[in-house]
Amino acid sequence: MTTTNMETTIIPLVTDEQKQAEEIWRKSIPAQVFLNYFFAINYHIQEADDAMGGLQHLPYFRAHQAELTDADVQAVTKLLHASWSTEYALRATAELGDEDYLRNALHWTFPQAYHTIMAGLQAFLYTAGVRSSNPSLIRREVGRLVVRNAYPRPISFYAAGAYGDFSIHRLPLAGYKAGLHIAGKEIDAQAQIGQFLRTTRKLKAQATRQQVQANPNTALRSQKTGKVLDKWTAAHWQQITWRLGYTTIFDLLGRLRISQTSREIERFVEAEIDFKLFHQSLLNIVSYLNGIHETYVAKAMGVERYQQLVAELPKHLQNSFVQERLQTRVEPMLRDDEPTMRMAA
Repeated sequence: MTTTNMETTIIPLVTDEQKQAEEIWRKSIPAQVFLNYFFAINYHIQEADDAMGGLQHLPYFRAHQAELTDADVQAVTKLLHASWSTEYALRATAELGDEDYLRNALHWTFPQAYHTIMAGLQAFLYTAGVRSSNPSLIRREVGRLVVRNAYPRPISFYAAGAYGDFSIHRLPLAGYKAGLHIAGKEIDAQAQIGQFLRTTRKLKAQATRQQVQANPNTALRSQKTGKVLDKWTAAHWQQITWRLGYTTIFDLLGRLRISQTSREIERFVEAEIDFKLFHQSLLNIVSYLNGIHETYVAKAMGVERYQQLVAELPKHLQNSFVQERLQTRVEPMLRDDEPTMRMAA
């Protein structure tokens, strides 16, 4: 009887509550890693940003100009309106939301963050002579622009190279091992962005291989048998590298769209992560990138024409973040640019 009493008072080493907490944490890891990535990008932008990373000092920016007809201005305006209305909706979610609301709002905030940036990017590309809505073409062209230093230092990083032999550029600390915690130092942020670039490029390479091999006209075949190859060597991966283009911040943002259309989104909703921090990181990245594209458009359009466009915005966008960015980021950047342009002339 004494033995029985002793047995009933033994406390298990791991309680059910601890097991449950550990299970929730384990299930939350993919979502936490995703949060880490976007927080790291935002952290890197804030740390490396010097008045938008010195956009006005970039030769590409200083040389940017376009001859836009009234029809062109209308087309660009339409793209900007799409970008701003989507950003407006994204910001409205942040204003309305407590933690639970933001958790369930991921179903639409992920695609909103992606689409607002893409619409702004298209407006910029339009002024650079790229007038297409084809996602693959847009991705390829913006990849080239990143490599050509059309973007400020904080977001000019990219990955290149064949599967198994990726190289990361303009992120000197990207080779360090990424941790499972929110970045607290620049080394953490760069390590996590580097990992995000590698995993994103890996997914792209695998998808490209699948696409190439599924098409009888493009599939790589055995020289001996003529059959479609199912096992690949490094040399085979190199043959499709040209199809990948460069992997940039815009490919990383594309992961938001992919996540939204798959079961992956459910893992985020069920996870125990800081949803407010996730949302804030996304908003900051959106504002930063949209501000850059708006500055390019204003330079191509002429600042007075752009100011008029902003003054004539729909009611819900009047006196909003668009006006604020015009005053704090676009106008100062173009004012700073004018003396440089005169000196260059």
